[in-house]
Amino acid sequence: MERRQARRVTVNLKAERISCTKDCSVFIENLSESGIYMTTAPAKSNEYVPGTELDLELELNTGKIINLNCHVKWAFDNSPDDITKSVGLEIVDPPSEYKEFVKSLH
Repeated sequence: MERRQARRVTVNLKAERISCTKDCSVFIENLSESGIYMTTAPAKSNEYVPGTELDLELELNTGKIINLNCHVKWAFDNSPDDITKSVGLEIVDPPSEYKEFVKSLH
């Protein structure tokens, strides 16, 4: 049974985690109007704890940047040979510009 309320779209977008100290690049693999699945750049210094809040700067294909406030829903380390993390985010009150962008991808 599908738990998602919004349809996911596969993408390949770069974003920056605003609320971190270093190695802040993340790569968005899929998204919806209310959520994001991303992988982190190789780094062990930035934690992603379920329930915590973080801010992302999402760079659209046009070069436009949208700021997103998110809650970490889940996070796990990938294989021992891969020092990236997989992270699921819920977007808090997605801006209309973001929603329009996602709709344009369908």
